[in-house]
Amino acid sequence: MIKGSAMKKILVVDDEEPIRKMLVKFLTVKGYQACSAASGEEALKVLRRERPQIVLLDIRMPGTDGIEVLKQIKKIDKKVDVIMVSAVSERKVAEECMELGAFDYITKPVSLSYLEECLLAKLLGTPQ
Repeated sequence: MIKGSAMKKILVVDDEEPIRKMLVKFLTVKGYQACSAASGEEALKVLRRERPQIVLLDIRMPGTDGIEVLKQIKKIDKKVDVIMVSAVSERKVAEECMELGAFDYITKPVSLSYLEECLLAKLLGTPQ
């Protein structure tokens, strides 16, 4: 665990409850403060209330999809780092997400070791 990671708050947004719970548990064990949302609409409410530094954002969700939520997050706070999560690896979608300001794009099933590397890279690259 990186020093100061306990100060980092991460919002997990996924409409699939088992995935959401697994990611929150993993992040908590790793020393992060984790909160979650089951939809894009809920994610924006939690974002405003909790002010996470990082958001793990599912792309395909009922209602407001992850790409639209990404756009809204960047309007609310450009400094929030967003990692897009998708069940499908689609180059065009990944490129669009990165152009909109996403930090990374990972596919399901989520590799927890890759996710941890991604988070550590972001934390090491961000001035404390």
